[in-house]
Amino acid sequence: MIKTSSITNLSTTTTTKPFILRIFIFSVVLSITILSFLLFLQSPHHLPYRKTITPNTTPTPITTTTTTTTATYFSSRKSFSQATTTPPTTSTTNPREENNENNNKDIIDTTTTTNNNNKNGAANDVEDLRIRPGYDSYEKYVQRQLEKTLNPKLRKVWVTRDWHRKINVFSKFFADLIEEKLLTNDSKALCIGARVGQEVAALKRVGVPDSVGIDLVPFPPLVMKGDFHDQPFDNNTFDFEFSNVFDHALYPSKFVREIERTLKPGGICVLHVAVSRRADKYSANDLFSVAPLMKMFEESEVVRVRNVDGFGLDTEVVFRKKIKDRL
Repeated sequence: MIKTSSITNLSTTTTTKPFILRIFIFSVVLSITILSFLLFLQSPHHLPYRKTITPNTTPTPITTTTTTTTATYFSSRKSFSQATTTPPTTSTTNPREENNENNNKDIIDTTTTTNNNNKNGAANDVEDLRIRPGYDSYEKYVQRQLEKTLNPKLRKVWVTRDWHRKINVFSKFFADLIEEKLLTNDSKALCIGARVGQEVAALKRVGVPDSVGIDLVPFPPLVMKGDFHDQPFDNNTFDFEFSNVFDHALYPSKFVREIERTLKPGGICVLHVAVSRRADKYSANDLFSVAPLMKMFEESEVVRVRNVDGFGLDTEVVFRKKIKDRL
């Protein structure tokens, strides 16, 4: 009996030891495998190949070229010559050609004129006002503006979704002017570049019934056909003129002179312009301060300048036409 029990215990012990030994060996191998894998992950050899680049401390000379061209612009009555300078560039693409191909998309050009006081209406060569290139005739400029004015999608937005929203905002602007006595209910008012006439509708809403707009495309009864470079009105016609399309003027000084010509002495002109914001791709000029406006309004005095939020335009400038002393 004792011998049988001893044999059984011996057999069990003999069977258990190899099993435990195998578990131990397996654990050791597994641990070594895991450790090796972790060391492999930390090694840089498994990462993608990266080429080491030594910085070149010697600057590469850049060759720049400056080209000067002369573009001739035409109005319905007179022609103007405008010298343009292309800024230095390393690109083989002519910036003027690239500008035309991309529909003048937010490209500011350093185009200037050779005569600061061009009587024909070409833009003044003044600091902070740049004329965009791309028009070799006045007809092409007009056609470019018509692309926006006649765009069916835009016109649908203007007379539906934007209609009441813009009238509400313009009404607030005009109501403030009435409160400041810069506009009255008896004023004869003109909105320049009014498109479908939200500004005109807003003037009528705040109680200025004798109001009309002009644009290249008429929109009766609010807007009649007219070119803001050559307004179809007599001298001293209006008590009040408003515009938010100064950036669309190819000849800013002529735009201003037409306002002063048709504005009565003592009359008010209000311009909404983009100074710190970029104008759209259909704009013909870029304005960087109100100083050029003050220079061009030779027959008027500045009443005030303030910041506004006017559909992408950020600055409101108010002028009053001077009353000349009678001899």
